[in-house]
Amino acid sequence: MGGLRYILVNIIDTLLRVIPIPARTGLIILGNPGRNAPVFLTGNYRLTVERVKRALRGLDAYLLVVDSAGISVWCASAGGYLTNHQVISAIKTSGIEGLVNHRTVILPQLAAVGVEPRVIRQKTGWNIVFGPVYAKDIPPFLSQGCEKTPEMRQVSFDITQRIEMAVMWAFPLSALGALFTSLIRPGAVLPLIALIWGLSLGVFLAFPLYARWLNPKGHFPDFARGGLQALFWSLVILGIVGYTELTGRFDRNTVFNWGLVALGLVALLGFDMTGNTPVYKSSYHRERFFDVVISERKCTGCGLCEDVCPRNCFEVDHTRHKVTRPRGELCIQCGACLVQCPVDALYFRNPQGEVILPQIVRKFKLNMLGERVIGSYGKG
Repeated sequence: MGGLRYILVNIIDTLLRVIPIPARTGLIILGNPGRNAPVFLTGNYRLTVERVKRALRGLDAYLLVVDSAGISVWCASAGGYLTNHQVISAIKTSGIEGLVNHRTVILPQLAAVGVEPRVIRQKTGWNIVFGPVYAKDIPPFLSQGCEKTPEMRQVSFDITQRIEMAVMWAFPLSALGALFTSLIRPGAVLPLIALIWGLSLGVFLAFPLYARWLNPKGHFPDFARGGLQALFWSLVILGIVGYTELTGRFDRNTVFNWGLVALGLVALLGFDMTGNTPVYKSSYHRERFFDVVISERKCTGCGLCEDVCPRNCFEVDHTRHKVTRPRGELCIQCGACLVQCPVDALYFRNPQGEVILPQIVRKFKLNMLGERVIGSYGKG
C-alpha cells in the first residue's frame, strides 16, 4: 500500500507542481529508532516528504516536518518560509529532545540559504549538519559518517527532473487550453493537448543541446534572447506543414492559426527558461549580475561555503587556509555561502560596484520577482 501511495503522490504532485501541496507537520518515527538514531528535518512540501521517507526506508530514524508553506525546501529557504524560526520551533515543540541522547539534526543542504546553524545552536543547543542535495543520497551519506562527496553537494538537471518540469508546465496548460477550446472549437482539443505536451517535453528534454547558449546575465529575457524560441517555433511549423501534407489536409489558414498557437506556447515556455532550471539564475532576477567576492583578509578556510554551495564553485586550499572559487562561473547567486560564512568573508558585488552584504541576505529574503527589499543595495 505504501508503494502505491508513493507512486500516486509522485504523479499527482508532479502534475500540480505549480501550486503548494502541504503535508502534515510534526514528528514522524521511521522504523524502530533508539536514542542514538539520526534526526532529519525537512519542509512540508508533500512530494519532498514522501521522497525523504522513501530514501529512509529500512532505516531507524526520526523525521521532523516543519511548516514551509507547502513549497520545496530551496524555494522556501530563499523566500523566508523555512528559516531559523521553523527549525527552533520544531526542536522545541516536537518532543525530539526527550527521544535522543545527541543534539544533532540533519537538514537538506538547500536549506542553507535560510537556516543559520549558529543561531540554532545558541537558541536550542542543537547542532545543524547539512546533508546531501537529493534525498536518494541520504543512505550513502550516513554510511560515510555524514560526509558528502562533491556529487552529493551539487544540483543537477537530469532527464527525470526535466520530464517533471515538462509535466509541470504541460498539465495545467493543456487543462486550461482544453477547457477554453472545447467551448469554441471542440475538434481542436486533442490536437491542442498533443501540441502542448509535445512542445513542453521537447523544450525540456532538449535542454542539454542548447544549455550552453543560455545566458542569465543578459539584459534581455533569456532562452538565447529569442533565437531558441524561433528555432522551436520553426520546428513546430515544419511539423504542422508536414502532417497536413501527409494527411492531405494542408490549408494555409490552418497552418497560420496553429502557428499562432505554437508561437504563444513557445514564448510562454521560454519566458524564463533559466529560472525553470536549478543550474541557472532566473534571467529576471537582478542579482544575476552580481558575483561572489572573497575577502582574503577575513577568510579562514573553514570550508563551510564549499559544503553548502549547490554548484561546487568553491575549493579549500588547506595549505594557505583560504578558499578559492575555481568554478565561479557556475555560481547561481543563491546566497547560501554568504549566509553560512562565520566570519562574513563573502559578499555580492556587481560590475557597477553595488554590494549586497551577508547580513542583507540573511535578513531579507527573495520575493517572487527576485527582489529582496528597496534600499538593500549599497556601494562597495
